[in-house]
Amino acid sequence: MINNLEGLDRVDWSSMGHAYGPADDVPLWLEQMASPDPDVREGAFSSFYGSAHHQGDVYSCTAASLPFLFALADDPQTPDRAAVIRLVLSIGSAALDCDPDGVYYSPSGHASTPHADVVPQLRERAEDFVRHAADPDPQVRRAAVPALGLFLDDADRAFALLRDRLAAESGTAERLLLIKASATLAQRLPAAFGPVTTWLTALAGDPALDPDIRLAALVHQAASTPESIGAGLVPTATGLLQQLTPEPAPEPEPEDKARPAHCGPCACADNPTTPAPEHTVPPQIAAAFADLDRHGRVHAPTTELLTTLHRILDARLPERTALLTAQLRSPDAATHYDAIAMTWDLISSWRGDHTGLVLLLADCLLPNDPYTAAEAAETLGKLPAALAEPAREALATLAETHRTTHGQNVWDTPHPLLRRAHQEAVTALARLGDERALPGLLTALDTGTDAWRAVQAAGHLPQAAGKLLPRLTRRLAEADFSQDWYRSDVRALVAALRRLGDPAAVPALTTALTTAAKQKQWHTAAVALHALSSIGSAAATALETVRTLTDTDDPNLRFAAAKALWHIESDPAEAVPLLTALLDTGKDSDAADVLGRIGAPAADALPRLRQMLQAGHVLTRTHAAAAIYDIGGPAEAEAVLPVLLDGWEKNDSTGNHVLECLQRMGPAAAPALPRIRLELALARRSGGFFKSVEDDEALQRASRAVIKHLT
Repeated sequence: MINNLEGLDRVDWSSMGHAYGPADDVPLWLEQMASPDPDVREGAFSSFYGSAHHQGDVYSCTAASLPFLFALADDPQTPDRAAVIRLVLSIGSAALDCDPDGVYYSPSGHASTPHADVVPQLRERAEDFVRHAADPDPQVRRAAVPALGLFLDDADRAFALLRDRLAAESGTAERLLLIKASATLAQRLPAAFGPVTTWLTALAGDPALDPDIRLAALVHQAASTPESIGAGLVPTATGLLQQLTPEPAPEPEPEDKARPAHCGPCACADNPTTPAPEHTVPPQIAAAFADLDRHGRVHAPTTELLTTLHRILDARLPERTALLTAQLRSPDAATHYDAIAMTWDLISSWRGDHTGLVLLLADCLLPNDPYTAAEAAETLGKLPAALAEPAREALATLAETHRTTHGQNVWDTPHPLLRRAHQEAVTALARLGDERALPGLLTALDTGTDAWRAVQAAGHLPQAAGKLLPRLTRRLAEADFSQDWYRSDVRALVAALRRLGDPAAVPALTTALTTAAKQKQWHTAAVALHALSSIGSAAATALETVRTLTDTDDPNLRFAAAKALWHIESDPAEAVPLLTALLDTGKDSDAADVLGRIGAPAADALPRLRQMLQAGHVLTRTHAAAAIYDIGGPAEAEAVLPVLLDGWEKNDSTGNHVLECLQRMGPAAAPALPRIRLELALARRSGGFFKSVEDDEALQRASRAVIKHLT
């Protein structure tokens, strides 16, 4: 232990707690932050952030750690002082976001107010931050500069310090942080607002200054005075962006990098040919962690600044599109790489014609830059087919160039960057239903290399079922049904077969259903039942297996069995009582939907469905209303239409379901026209629980279809 940490043992850590339990381990983490071993330090910081500062929370042990963190930051022998200061600032920023007079509760349910003590402590140590902001180590300066805007209470002195530091700095990152800290100061202390905003305006307009300073000043001045934003903001910003000196190209992961296998990004994500230890997470989960790690990286120093500019522009979509166009066309590789994620943020949050941006993403699909190409292809793959369509040929060209240059089996190339770029291009192409993706998918399914990616995409190519189905069913037969559903690849295989909808899959699906039921893997069994449902009457050979699951205790499985029974046999005498009984379970809305699809033969369920119109949950009422109309016909329109519109108004995630019913109602839906037009006038994405692009696009199509039919 270094001398400045003496006293750790005199703190009663046992009386404190954090997100995952007692705080007895906190002093060890504080000691390890001073370790000469970088892996030990990394583990200590990770543990502290994950427990004592979990998701930004401030516990008693978090506040009690501050004096020791300051001691570490002050000690020149501390190996990573910048990381310590960043941790202190993270704790302080979280405390600032709390109501100083509020009472919060720890995970154990106890009232917690340590945040109220944190800010005064940091303000008392303001001189430490002033000293660190002038430290010879640029990393320490970067970490400390934000504190000058957050915790100095003398507005004049803080502004003078920031102004002087800007004149002394030459690094882009440090200068941008100083200007941001000045804007923070202006927002926090009224006495600083006028002087700072005037200074920012002067900086932005001074042609003698470097473009990074002018751009930062322009953005933060606009953020401080959003009411003054004018038409010249984006053209000025893009002009300055073009003047910036290009940064070095983004540094991707080394091709020979192998992370240790654990519950974070691991070697199997980068090198699928490496044998995985028994404790390694499933490859698709490992890849998800790798994606989180990758998407958390910032490559250009201006990225945070441009993100701020997009935030303040908000609903000004033409201006934001123009800004993204400039970013994606930037000669600076780091700038246009980081713009890909910002483009997804815009498209996924806002409606509009995004064809131009999609084409610019397609321009990033260059074979000589697999790092950027993979990011662009992944983004295109997340879009619904109609939106990604303009990029189809670029995706196909990239995939074919890879095969021509690197061989037909490039899907399993040992080079991680190339592999990811090719796989993302192929799977995005498959989601467009393009059969040119087939060679890559077949390679994956034949070799097993990242086969999970191919499985997720295979269902989009029903025209290739003859080649895909035997490979998918073989993998399904070899799958381990004993694993928990989130670890198993069974569900993904069954989902792919469901999408293909080929009756030839029925024997494999029936076997999978039987095996899952024997293993009591109810989630997996339900997925198999839904797949058999989608095949319909051609799955008649599975009927007896399905019937055995209609009286299970698990309502989710019971519903899936009842639904499959109806879709396969179409016998209301058997299906309706089973589905009606499910109206008294957590599957009430789903059961109502199937009863509605049965229609008039489900009339026996109407009394219970009418009772559901008085339910407390808006989703229950909405689904019951739609089912009543579908069963009772036009005579029910007057009674259910107000329920549908009320449900849509109170919970917009019901919009897709309501509009589907309105389409079936025909002229009786006319009173809904004002609400439909109001929906189409919205700029933000809507539809579904998650407001996904796919759900929103479907909602818009349904809205236009109803309007067209009624006018």
